[in-house]
Amino acid sequence: NTGIGLAHVCRAKGYNCVIYMPNTQSQEKINLLRMLGAEVYPVPAVAYEDPENYNHQAARHAQNTPNAVWTNQFDNIANRRAHYETTGPEIWDQTNGEIDGFTCSTGTGGTLAGTTRFLKEKNPKIKSFLADPPGSVLFSYFKSGGKLIERTGSSITEGIGQGRITSNLQPDVDLIDDTLHISDEKSIEMVYRLLDEEGLYMGASSALNVVAAVEMAKILGPDFKVSFRSNSASESTELWDLLNNQLWNFTDSDTEFDPHKE
Repeated sequence: NTGIGLAHVCRAKGYNCVIYMPNTQSQEKINLLRMLGAEVYPVPAVAYEDPENYNHQAARHAQNTPNAVWTNQFDNIANRRAHYETTGPEIWDQTNGEIDGFTCSTGTGGTLAGTTRFLKEKNPKIKSFLADPPGSVLFSYFKSGGKLIERTGSSITEGIGQGRITSNLQPDVDLIDDTLHISDEKSIEMVYRLLDEEGLYMGASSALNVVAAVEMAKILGPDFKVSFRSNSASESTELWDLLNNQLWNFTDSDTEFDPHKE
């Protein structure tokens, strides 16, 4: 989503836009970026510590290109500040301040951190929960009191989950009240539920946030209002291909997956 936003701005301003991204991302995202005029490099998905990680490749590209800027979305705290100045106030204004909880998944951590700080400054009683997919270490980090473990496993979701504490998230770690581990099975069940019951065509990452909002509401109890932030549906084709071709094996259940089960 950051790359898509930057590609829009660069096209309008006449700048060259170069995007490095893991080759595990959907073809839809790549096609959209190229349609917007970006030069896109899908590279192997490797750990952040690997010099061939897409972040480091992007940094080297910028260093070797005259008059170029590397946006460094994971550790550039302008990311966090943008959500403190825009997303948080938007949620507060649109709920008339009647909000008891906020939850979202994290990639850079900027949305969760910036929004959480703004809302808690308005009302310290507001709870903030981090929603985490399989393959991410943040759930265990918060539950263990700050111990990072090696990242293992994977998720059908895209663009969320993390193997480290980013500079965007670090300043506001102490503001996060709890974290929720959301399985892929629950996310996909919600994909179908949103489509069947609400007519909303969303990807697995957005569905994960809805699941987290529901679980948070159950924890907070009746009469509490929970807000969540969703992503785009630009991962949807790959998601539907996986489901239709039965290429995904769930580890949370030994039963056959039924997208329409109660």
